[in-house]
Amino acid sequence: METYIIVLLCLAAFFAGFIDAVVGGGGLIQTPMGLILLPNLPVSTVIGSLKIPSFSGTAFAAYQYMKKVDINWKILGVMMLLAFPSAFLGSTLLTYVSNDFMKPLLLVVLSLLAIYTYAKKNFGQQQVKDISPRTQILNAVGISFVVGFYDGFIGPGTGSFFVVAFIAIMGFDFLHASANAKMVNLATNFGSICLFMLKGKIIWAVALPMAASNAIGGWIGAKLAINRGNKFIRIFFLVVVIGTLLRFAYDVFFK
Repeated sequence: METYIIVLLCLAAFFAGFIDAVVGGGGLIQTPMGLILLPNLPVSTVIGSLKIPSFSGTAFAAYQYMKKVDINWKILGVMMLLAFPSAFLGSTLLTYVSNDFMKPLLLVVLSLLAIYTYAKKNFGQQQVKDISPRTQILNAVGISFVVGFYDGFIGPGTGSFFVVAFIAIMGFDFLHASANAKMVNLATNFGSICLFMLKGKIIWAVALPMAASNAIGGWIGAKLAINRGNKFIRIFFLVVVIGTLLRFAYDVFFK
């Protein structure tokens, strides 16, 4: 493989790690670049190889958040336990069928999400305190199954969907939502990685240098998000949601 291809992939991985660390959505950069620069590989092999840098970047970002942000380990333990098999199932399905039929629906969902987040200025700006622990656990179960499966089957935008679920359903603010989302995203990435490893769908010569670049981006992005707080993360979130929306719009109307 040409050196310049690895360099370009590593640059994409760095920026993807940075975006993922702030609010999720790094797959908007990493996945298209992987598919463009590795056109001779099966799509499932490209996606499998990209899961390694996604995991490393998320791990470094999660470590930064753990040092500064309160983490609800009881809820996260449940979510990580359930998200792992959900992502595994989603990745298994991806090896047999295309995910194109989901994209028109996601286009509608993302459009509504962008409009709502823009219009509701206080969305995710403070934590909601009146949700009972039992309700939070039940909500966590549903989020883990749905978003975990999405991560394995589709991928791009998973971090953003976790963030909005933590805010809208769990009552978190943007900073705590992003921090907790990283932990669950680790489990979904690991579930997908296990499946792709079993299927022999990972090219380590591509995955490992990208993993180092993604980790650096994740470390920097998490520190910036922690220092700048909810308002900064909200703006970043809107940009990522709109970017994801445009990505799926292209897939639906121009492919």
